[in-house]
Amino acid sequence: MTISARSALHNLHVAAVVPAYNVADELPEVLRSIPDSIRTIVVVDDASKDGTAALAQHRATIDHRVIVMRHAENLGVGGAMVTGFRTAIDAGADIIVKIDGDGQMPLWLVPQLVEPLANGTADYTKGNRFRDFQALRQMPLVRRAGNVMLGFLAKAATGYWQCFDPTNGFIAVRADVLSQVPLKKIDPTYFFETSMLAHLYLIGAVVKEVPMPARYAGEHSSLRIGRVLRQFPLRLLAALARRLALKNFIYDFNLESIHLAAGLPLFLGGVLFGAWKWFWYAEHELAAPTGTVVLPALAIMLGVQFLVSAAMLDLQGVPREPVNSGSLLPDVALDEGARGGREPFPREAEPPLVKERARVRRIEEARGIDVVKHLAPEHDEFEK
Repeated sequence: MTISARSALHNLHVAAVVPAYNVADELPEVLRSIPDSIRTIVVVDDASKDGTAALAQHRATIDHRVIVMRHAENLGVGGAMVTGFRTAIDAGADIIVKIDGDGQMPLWLVPQLVEPLANGTADYTKGNRFRDFQALRQMPLVRRAGNVMLGFLAKAATGYWQCFDPTNGFIAVRADVLSQVPLKKIDPTYFFETSMLAHLYLIGAVVKEVPMPARYAGEHSSLRIGRVLRQFPLRLLAALARRLALKNFIYDFNLESIHLAAGLPLFLGGVLFGAWKWFWYAEHELAAPTGTVVLPALAIMLGVQFLVSAAMLDLQGVPREPVNSGSLLPDVALDEGARGGREPFPREAEPPLVKERARVRRIEEARGIDVVKHLAPEHDEFEK
């Protein structure tokens, strides 16, 4: 992007959502560090037990960009983000960035997150902590191992195979793309990031990663192996099954659908039939006939072949065309590199998903938003 385009980013309404739970020690410095290019700051106090809410309210009296939302009960980071998303959209944001309240996010990278969204080449951007190998040493060993293991499983569950750090929480999203995501179905817990990717895949959103350092020096990881083994595998499996079913049998029916429809019954049927026959002949101390051995083995091999072919097709199905309404910088001439060497964006002539309105609402009006009232906003809020 050219220098003039970078300066034009300041004309966009970029909002930051800060989910905060018991971060009274870190929150004041985080709020002070948020750059001036962020026009609205939504702090969502998720029923903290310390002084987080009071500190956020105090900051709001000093910095008029700050809007404080409070939950009566703890909903989790995903629940806090859904409240923040809705509040930021209602305040007129074009792009929404997630900034954790514990000070781990490298705020100097916010322009790199925002840039692909502003020029329309991406719908959703996120950090990647595994590109900076020197800074990666600061990440706790347990968190590093957990992220590598969960990263691969999350790729399969979400369909974004090119994302090396899918569980990273440093994210930004276009408001017109976010309006297409069913926010009520977003997981309210620490599974939030993976749940977002799973829903974005189903609408065909393009995701781009931005290298970032892993800032964990002196911090004890909150990642618990017991909780990971208990909760994440089942949720990832459910997300994978849902994605494959909707993608291949509800929204479309293609060659991958045929391979899955043939491969799964063959593989599972071969395993179950072979196990049953093996136990039966072992119990009766008899030698199994050749046909009884070959039949399940053949079914398993054919099933595996079909499933491998389906996986290869799934790898090729990563979304590559943005679903947003085009560049947010219409008066800035982007070079061909920023556009990917193509002609004007294919969706520039389409009407925006979020209808145009005044870029900035009065902060006093935005502060008056009632959390409970706006947890399920009406459609006409986008038509103001």
